[in-house]
Amino acid sequence: MSIGFIGGGKMAHALASGFISAGVTKGSKIISSCAPEDTLSAQSFQALGARVTHNNTDVINNSEVAIMAVKPNVVPIVLKDINKVITPKHLLISVAMGVTLKNIEKELPASSRVVRVMPNTPALVRQGASVYAPGTAATDEDAETTERLFKSVGSVHRVGEYLFDPVTALSGSGPAYVYCVIEALADGGVRMGLSRELALQLAAQTVVGAGTMVTSTAEHPASLRDNVTSPGGSTSEGLYTLEEASVRSAFIRAVEKATQRCKEVNKSLM
Repeated sequence: MSIGFIGGGKMAHALASGFISAGVTKGSKIISSCAPEDTLSAQSFQALGARVTHNNTDVINNSEVAIMAVKPNVVPIVLKDINKVITPKHLLISVAMGVTLKNIEKELPASSRVVRVMPNTPALVRQGASVYAPGTAATDEDAETTERLFKSVGSVHRVGEYLFDPVTALSGSGPAYVYCVIEALADGGVRMGLSRELALQLAAQTVVGAGTMVTSTAEHPASLRDNVTSPGGSTSEGLYTLEEASVRSAFIRAVEKATQRCKEVNKSLM
């Protein structure tokens, strides 16, 4: 599969690396368009064996699947560039935050096959959580292609586009929330006498392990929590302290506020 990237930033590079590692494509079958001054992005793609160009139309002309991985304010420029070269033979996948299918499709020929995807940064280590929504002209085969590609860098789920704002607030912003949890757990360990290095390693691996337990078992997180909470034990005491501090409601509120902010930003892009 020949894959093009319009934009050569960290997310684009993460996806390209994942696709190659999973055997979906080869470095020689990838092309990326980077800004002339963005030498680091160009070098990162060249290290994968990919071609680099400064022309967005080159990406469309040399790929079956083109992934638009640019900042939202750059999307109109990209769509203007590719409007005259994109054909029904191409699948355009957008990972640009906040730019709707409607806004993309109205700038392209009516028959354009477009899919919108919301990945997150753990795709860098092939542990991403992505969702996607097909556009009006996208086919079932396009949905299958999208799933194949994004499963190579983590998990992927098909959702209605109206859910992209809460998804962004949960899985898009979620890594930042979890980093705070890891840092706080490590700080607690240091306060109790652990070295900083050991505390960080234990905290990070604990989060990885707990997440894997949730995704690999059929048990509800509350049930898994109960399994490690002995009556009158240390875990029970720690959980009581978290409840006193309203930690769970704070996380719920964080997702709510982040969703509201996404909606505000998206309105400004329309």
